[in-house]
Amino acid sequence: MEKIIAACGNDCMACPRYVAHPCEKTDEQLRHTAELWMKIGYRDHIVTNEEISCRGCKPENWCRYQVVKCCQDRGITTCADCQEYPCDNMKECFQVTKSFEPKCREVCTEEEYLQLKRAFFEKEENLGRLLR
Repeated sequence: MEKIIAACGNDCMACPRYVAHPCEKTDEQLRHTAELWMKIGYRDHIVTNEEISCRGCKPENWCRYQVVKCCQDRGITTCADCQEYPCDNMKECFQVTKSFEPKCREVCTEEEYLQLKRAFFEKEENLGRLLR
């Protein structure tokens, strides 16, 4: 499977939220993702399909780490393009993302876990590959 690497290193092609072509999702798939997000602690309630779906990073989208805005301000595509990579902001992003991995292993099916691993838990490795 091809990868679409987000500014922070997430693999959009593996993300269960990403709905842009060629990754269209059914209403049932989005509902399952919303339920999964609550189960693993990403959300405290089940959100709507509209809220859970993602068409890609944009500076106006909510992001705890403001990665897309930072990249846009610096005129770069991903953090791997930054002279300051890995900055403290990205180190924290990697750490917080990895903190969800044990819960995912606990409550997810093997298939769900592997999808989340590819989508989110390999972001640092994805950016590292872009550095080479």
